[in-house]
Amino acid sequence: MEALGWDACDVIVVTGDAYIDHPSFGMAIIGRLLEAQGFRVGIISQPDWHSAEPFRALGRPRLFFGVTAGNMDSMVNRYTSDRRLRHDDAYTPNGEGGKRPDRAVIVYAQRCQEAFAGVPVVIGGIEASLRRIAHYDYWSDKVRRSILLDSKAELLLYGNAERALVEMAHRVAANGFDQDFSDVRGVAFPRSKFPEGWTEAHADDLDSSDEGRIPGDKVVVRLPSYEQVSADPEAYARTSRVLHKEANPGNAHPLVQRHGNRDVWLTPPPIPLTSEEMDYVYELPYARSPHPAYQGARIPAWEMIRNSVTIMRGCFGGCSFCSITEHEGRIIQSRSEGSVLREIEKVRDKTEGFTGVISDIGGPTANMYRMACKDRETEALCRRPSCVFPDVCKNLNTSHDALIVLYRKARAIPGIKKVMVASGVRYDLAVRSPEYIKELVTHHVGGYLKIAPEHTEPGPLSKMMKPGIGAYERFKEMFDAAAKAAGKNYFLIPYFIAAHPGTTDEDMLNLALWLKKNNFRPDQVQTYLAAPMALSTAMYHTGFNPLRPVRRGASEKVDAVKGLKQRRLHKAFLRYHDPENWPLLRDALRAMGRADLIGPGKQQLVPSGPSRGPHAAKHGHAAKHVPSRPRRRV
Repeated sequence: MEALGWDACDVIVVTGDAYIDHPSFGMAIIGRLLEAQGFRVGIISQPDWHSAEPFRALGRPRLFFGVTAGNMDSMVNRYTSDRRLRHDDAYTPNGEGGKRPDRAVIVYAQRCQEAFAGVPVVIGGIEASLRRIAHYDYWSDKVRRSILLDSKAELLLYGNAERALVEMAHRVAANGFDQDFSDVRGVAFPRSKFPEGWTEAHADDLDSSDEGRIPGDKVVVRLPSYEQVSADPEAYARTSRVLHKEANPGNAHPLVQRHGNRDVWLTPPPIPLTSEEMDYVYELPYARSPHPAYQGARIPAWEMIRNSVTIMRGCFGGCSFCSITEHEGRIIQSRSEGSVLREIEKVRDKTEGFTGVISDIGGPTANMYRMACKDRETEALCRRPSCVFPDVCKNLNTSHDALIVLYRKARAIPGIKKVMVASGVRYDLAVRSPEYIKELVTHHVGGYLKIAPEHTEPGPLSKMMKPGIGAYERFKEMFDAAAKAAGKNYFLIPYFIAAHPGTTDEDMLNLALWLKKNNFRPDQVQTYLAAPMALSTAMYHTGFNPLRPVRRGASEKVDAVKGLKQRRLHKAFLRYHDPENWPLLRDALRAMGRADLIGPGKQQLVPSGPSRGPHAAKHGHAAKHVPSRPRRRV
């Protein structure tokens, strides 16, 4: 600030991540975007939250504090799905754990308010975005209020909020916060009085029909209150269903939810950025490196993405356990070909130690680039939660042609030796383009490719909104054929989820038998975690299925896997080959009446007799070991 001649910052952003000035990090986009609009921006990264003093480091901001937990929800970052404490943090120098508080948005907001009384606070990022209404909190096992109220912030920006951020910042600079933001998309704010001229439609009436259409302008959907959803699981499930129905920017209505004597008012979701706007955001003058203050300390998250390039946002898959759709939306936002190629050249020229390999080119899903509804009017009316479940929509353009051309141009850039695709490939789309699979396998895969069938059984797959295992098997057949034709020895690494709502012990047993039959021995497996706002979280908490109409006395029920013993059993089925799991699996198989699966045969799951510890000989036939890596999932 002294070097720049600033007497104060206009905006100070507080973040739970190490400061890495790269467009894969939200605080960097916020900072550079506001800077480009003429605002003076400071960033306080991972402050010690035990007192307000570190929050005074850059003085009093002229306009507001912007608060984000970082690229991950602080609770997901800090605790495992078994609620055990993690001891590392990929977004912290040297991977050190404990550098951010639990519920970081609330804590940081409180400290900002203590540091400078009366300074407004605006919250955003993934943690705020997914907690914008009353929500089930897995770690406390209760429904919590909107984070907007618990943080006492003036505004909450949800989703990818570039437009809302710029609009809000200029308005606040001109007129302060005492104004109406109801015409700004993607924001939430508290209200004590219901405004004149608006009409309420109650969520109970809205979900009486699958379509749920509401005529007229200036109509707001009244969700069940915080008090109602806290006390009534069916009201919570209905709220979740209506929230997801009102997710299409083309037809969504504002939402309002009562908390005590105040309303939380949510404006409709943001209109997706155009390619030109995406290019602008991603080509701002990022330093593309961690802040020099870290003096070369290793930051694992930076190591993962330093040589990767984002080409799109959003996901129309709608997987019920995933929060991408709730945050980034279902409409794909793609950068232009030229912008992507220019960024690859920047990686080549500006990234220290670059070896010529782009580690990943993709986004939330690798192969949705430039895919969209064939008809914009149909897209604006659609309320489907997924464009690919139960089948790929006939109105969806699934052409991979633009992506294939982009791949070819990217790897033709001088100095680029290889362009990898490490993000999850949506295989039910890929099988529609044999040319894409050939291109992918021949040029953009290393020793293996990560892919996520998640399960083999129709029961849990229907609750996840994932395709049947047959789609995976068709992709594998095409993948193997392309690898053989290219003279490559490549493997698919399938990921699976244990203990998802709607999964029985028999489902997990069948999955384990499938794994053994296909010679898979997963090293790292994922036990379901109920993330805020996801549809499967509503299933887990309420026992009702929000994918179907939620009506009093007629709602479809879903069994949730909650007990620690059963959750561990489901995880043990995924690691059926681990001797430490054999005693648990033997007991379970006997209780299930499947003692025939205990023994040394190829068709049996675990050997008989006591486990001889972690170094016991492997049982049954020799199964190939396939390495695995942690998956990146929002």
